Amino acid sequence: MIKHPNIKLTCPKSNPPLVGAAMLFATPSSSSSSSSSSSPKLNHNHFDQFLNSLLAVVLLALSCFVTTCHGTCSQLDRASLSSFNLSITATPPLNWSLPDDCCSWEGVGCDGSGRVTNLRLPSRRLVGSISPAILNLTGLSQLSLSHNWLSGPLPDGFFASLNRLRVVDLSWNRISGELAPPDRLPATVQIFNLSSNHFHGAIQSSFFQPAANLKSFDVSNNSFTGPIPSFICSYSPSIQRLDFTNNDLTGPIAQGFGQCTNLQSLRAGFTYLSGEVPEDIYGLMSLQEMYLPGNQLSGPIDGRIVNLSNLKILALYGNNFTGMIPQDIGKLSELEELQLHINGLSGTIPPSLTNCTRLTTLNLRVNNLEGQLSDFDFSKFVQLRTVDLGNNYFNGTLPATLFSCKMLTAIRLATNNLSGVVLPDIASLQFLSFLSLSNNSLTNMTTALRILTGCKNLSTLILSKNFYDEALPGDENLIDTGEFQNLQILALGGCRFSGEVPLWLRELVKLEVLDLSFNNLTGPVPGWFGSFPNLFYLDLSHNLLTGDFPMELTGMQRLAIKQNPDQVDSSSLELPVFVRPDNASNLQYSQLSNLPTALYLDYNNISGTIPVEIGQLKFIIALDLSYNNFSGNIPDTISNLTNLEKLDLSGNDLSGEIPVSLQNLHFLSFFSVAHNNLEGPIPSGGQFDTFPNSSFEGNPRLCGRVLQRSCTSNQSGSASPSETRKGNRKKTIILTLVISSSIFTMTLLLYCIFSKRRILSKDVEEKDLDTISFNSSGVFPEVAMDTSLVIFPSNKNKIEDLTILDILKATDNFNQSNIIGCGGFGLVYKANLTNGTKLAIKKLSGDMGLMDKEFKAEVEALSTAQHKNLVTLQGYCVHDGFRLLIYTYMENGSLDYWLHEKPDGASQLSWPVRLRISQGASCGVAYMHQICEPHIVHRDLKSSNILLDHNFEAHVADFGLARLILPYRTHVTTELVGTLGYIPPEYSQSWVATLRGDVYSFGVVMLELLTGKRPVELFKPKMSRELVVWVHQMRSEGKQEEIFDPILRGKGFEEEMLQVLDVACMCVNQNPFKRPTIKEVVDWLKDVGSNRQTT
Repeated sequence: MIKHPNIKLTCPKSNPPLVGAAMLFATPSSSSSSSSSSSPKLNHNHFDQFLNSLLAVVLLALSCFVTTCHGTCSQLDRASLSSFNLSITATPPLNWSLPDDCCSWEGVGCDGSGRVTNLRLPSRRLVGSISPAILNLTGLSQLSLSHNWLSGPLPDGFFASLNRLRVVDLSWNRISGELAPPDRLPATVQIFNLSSNHFHGAIQSSFFQPAANLKSFDVSNNSFTGPIPSFICSYSPSIQRLDFTNNDLTGPIAQGFGQCTNLQSLRAGFTYLSGEVPEDIYGLMSLQEMYLPGNQLSGPIDGRIVNLSNLKILALYGNNFTGMIPQDIGKLSELEELQLHINGLSGTIPPSLTNCTRLTTLNLRVNNLEGQLSDFDFSKFVQLRTVDLGNNYFNGTLPATLFSCKMLTAIRLATNNLSGVVLPDIASLQFLSFLSLSNNSLTNMTTALRILTGCKNLSTLILSKNFYDEALPGDENLIDTGEFQNLQILALGGCRFSGEVPLWLRELVKLEVLDLSFNNLTGPVPGWFGSFPNLFYLDLSHNLLTGDFPMELTGMQRLAIKQNPDQVDSSSLELPVFVRPDNASNLQYSQLSNLPTALYLDYNNISGTIPVEIGQLKFIIALDLSYNNFSGNIPDTISNLTNLEKLDLSGNDLSGEIPVSLQNLHFLSFFSVAHNNLEGPIPSGGQFDTFPNSSFEGNPRLCGRVLQRSCTSNQSGSASPSETRKGNRKKTIILTLVISSSIFTMTLLLYCIFSKRRILSKDVEEKDLDTISFNSSGVFPEVAMDTSLVIFPSNKNKIEDLTILDILKATDNFNQSNIIGCGGFGLVYKANLTNGTKLAIKKLSGDMGLMDKEFKAEVEALSTAQHKNLVTLQGYCVHDGFRLLIYTYMENGSLDYWLHEKPDGASQLSWPVRLRISQGASCGVAYMHQICEPHIVHRDLKSSNILLDHNFEAHVADFGLARLILPYRTHVTTELVGTLGYIPPEYSQSWVATLRGDVYSFGVVMLELLTGKRPVELFKPKMSRELVVWVHQMRSEGKQEEIFDPILRGKGFEEEMLQVLDVACMCVNQNPFKRPTIKEVVDWLKDVGSNRQTT
């Protein structure tokens, strides 16, 4: 709330005054400042204090009058308020029944004649739509229903009927509809705020025709389309504040705003405006804020902008502006924030800018600016707090005058052509928290560190890619106790430093991120890093470090105990942090919580064994020990690192077998043990079926399908190279004989294939299908006589003559290029048959614990599950070493693909489509749970297991693969079932997979459809990392409107989404016995949208 120290009005305590009028008029400012997550924090006090103070005085005085002098309320108004109350619900409920005098009701104010003049119910958790009965309150002058959950369109002629309105605040609801004829603003209106709703359509000129007294117009955070309504100034020339931020406005900014001679704030950021800024805007002498970022505006920044002598905020970042910064920009002597970053500006920083002595923020990064930075005089910026000039072409030395700006908290000069040394003057910046000078050509690291110890508040220090080929200072006394005590991030990577890891680093006990990668450091890896209580990201890769893996590192607290990273000072969060010099994706991080827990020791000369105690680092996400000299076995305890996403042990001297227990690393997305001395079978199942052969190459004694080397019974881990060569020669001879077989034999074999539906075996040593690939001779692999392929009778119309050879051809012998999905049960391949039919072939991992006879019985039982919302199982194949399931191919892939993977995929899933997907999938699950005999529990319901046909109808896949639910087979055997984010909480304590567990997982899928978010986003802050937790938190804070996918907002379906949200939240109840059955879910979803025409 903006305070007004000079306003002293009192109202009698006996009647509730118009409390919070000042807050009401602060709303445009507060909402605009939060209109975009990308927007900087702006200071609007200069304009808002004046406007808010004036209006607060008027309204507070008015409220004092009406609350002491009102008569008995009009019966018509009382009846209208009662009707309004019936159309909504409030928490807690509005007590509007007693007394009879409605002028004494909560939020209601009346004039002397008993007519209702004020209706103020902000933040009362109102749900429902606004009743047309409110139009009978024709004496209403102030209406504030902000920060509620009101939805639906406004009653017809809403504003025109309430023709005495002076203040309208309906912000932060879910109200939809258009601002179109016959409705229009009343002539009396002064403050109009519809921000953060779901209005859409073009804003019509007729809407403003009578609004000559309008002072503030805020429609930010909606879905308005068409051109920006510059004609508003023709009808409301006295307007002082306009906010169109975060809409879908398009086209150029037309002439017309120049008529708003009193305009103080023009905000239209993050829309789709294009072209140049019209020249008449440069005549707005009262303008204090021009906020137009995130558009497609182009051309040069017009020199006439300097005519805006009262301008305090100029934010034009994220556009396509070119040319030079106006040379006379210093005439903007009131300027406080200059944000021109991410454009194509060139030239130098104009010297006249030094006249802008009130500057607090200067951001010019990511442009093409150049010149000697030390020539520019920063000394006059006595209030400067943030300066970002990164990613330009500045040269010369660090500007000494910059360090005379004593209020600085964040400096970024990274990625320029600066040289020289760090100047002693910087030590005087006692508020400096963030400093990034990376990717320049600075020298004298020792002096730089000694100087920077004077910055007592420093929390982030990025000096990567500087000080080339110097020695990293090793003086143990370089840093005294108590210096750098607030440092959390230290990046010195890519400098080619020599020497050892210095002992002075031991003093930096608050470090959370340390990057010393891409240097030439020698000596052992210090074990004392393990005692740093907060260190969770350690990168010592690409050095010359030697010795053993320090046992102390296995005790790193932040890798062993689940914690959340502390936040860097908020003033620096907008400035990116350069972390890994070799990061191929050039990712940058703006806060610590975006970084994974990681240990990078790759490309060194570390030797010895990998300690079994490494299994204690249970919360590590990335572990890279590649290209060292590690020997011995891979510790089985690595399987304890259940959060691991990257494990790289390649390029070492490791021996023995790959532990089968690594199959338990369900989140592993990168794995490599290439170029070691490993032997034996490669584990199958789980994530191991997704890793390419490059993950295992360079291990001649490893075997498995991915390497096209079968693990024969007589294979010995001690086979000599000569024996191996003899064996290979024998195989070559046999294969040559096979390839040169007679045409008569091949003809006979093909006849047998088509008549008996199996391929006769020849004398070939390799029998596994995926260990033999096609070759240029056109000879296809042979398989054994025990191969059997069964097509279920109901599916024989299109694939009656299907053979195993057809499947091999259709999948290019299960070539990786045909993989269309993967999961806990195996890989899925697309098969294109010669008759044009498409199939999905799931190649199961391992034997699933079943003998062939059991497998056939259970799969044939599954084939009886026939429902339009299940993926049809068309057949199966059993062969020694592999099992195939043959499914109907779904043209549009998975729901996960459309929501999270396909570019713009989510935007093509409208709410009616998403609702239909929910309804269809629930019907499929209900069939499995209640109709199919025996009943089936899915055990792994998730968006990637809901497939979409060409009409976007939902089909549940992978059902029954977790075994049928039978009385004697209801327990999961060895591990927690399901996929992270979908797993019911009770599964962590009980090994029983249940129908109610499926309901929980389906609830998560519904939340995905509603929010567009993944179930788990590991690198997000704690409260937004897990979707279910985040949704519960948002609901408890009354922020349901912020839960929904922005793509879905403002389309008129808010009530339906709220209903589905209620169903989803019941499904994800922590108590499984309080969850609904899937039948109840189906019934509830069927009622959603039943009153509208299906689209």
